[in-house]
Amino acid sequence: MPHSPPPSPVFEVLPRTNADLEREALLGDGFRAALWRREWLQDVIYDQPEHHTLSFYLEDGFDVFLQGQPTQRGAPDKLCLLPAGHHSHWHINGRIRFLHFYFTRQQFDQLALRMLDQEPRTLELYQRIYMSDPILAQACRHLTQLDWRDANARLDANAIGHELMAYLLLNQTGKRQAPRVRGGLSPAQRRRALERIDDGLASELTIGMLADELALSEFHFARMFRASVGEAPHRWIMRRRLDRARSLLAQGQLPLETVAAESGFSHASHLIRRLRAELGIAPGAYRKWACERQNLYNLVETVNKV
Repeated sequence: MPHSPPPSPVFEVLPRTNADLEREALLGDGFRAALWRREWLQDVIYDQPEHHTLSFYLEDGFDVFLQGQPTQRGAPDKLCLLPAGHHSHWHINGRIRFLHFYFTRQQFDQLALRMLDQEPRTLELYQRIYMSDPILAQACRHLTQLDWRDANARLDANAIGHELMAYLLLNQTGKRQAPRVRGGLSPAQRRRALERIDDGLASELTIGMLADELALSEFHFARMFRASVGEAPHRWIMRRRLDRARSLLAQGQLPLETVAAESGFSHASHLIRRLRAELGIAPGAYRKWACERQNLYNLVETVNKV
């Protein structure tokens, strides 16, 4: 019996269609940005990628359109939102330069749980073709102006990525029509499990402890947690520990050993390795960047109040 080919990331599809990659970077937290240029006639087909893509047209694109929608054409400052799992066939009849911002389902789902207390399976990220949104456009332009080779600039880009994702969550999602949500934790169980994790980040957390909290077997809890949250418990816990560490580092006061301990890392060296793996930067550099960013925000707020 023939098997269908696995979904191809959008980033891997474009080079096979004569697209030129100007520059790209991993921005941490599952974010990736890329600047592309197309000057040759060749169609592009995206077939059920596993990640979400926000596309922003920087130059030209007037002769680019989605199959079946020839009257809707691209243009500078136009945006396309392509959710994971979508299928689209694009006709490229002219020059185009554009930004792609890629973000993972896991990051988006985690944000939905934290911001909206909404189970990801019940949410739908809309597909949008050639929409206009000044807020998104401004953020995307800012993203393109950063030097992604610089560590501090990548942190700025990471922060923009989180802002983009939150904006899309609040403005470009809706309830799935008649969702078939089978299995998983109830809303009360899910909330209780996530609160237990956040309350216990500084201490040892095990699947057994979380399962006992809900009076479930370890196997059953792990399966139901993954069904409701979209990832395994240990991955969720690690994400939350990194979030806690970054929040404490941003306060700019606590010693690194204390930050590590209060975030649930056994040693400062463990935190250093995890933060480098996630953001490509040491805790000290992240602390400095976060404090400078906060000082800038405070200055802007002060000026706005005058």
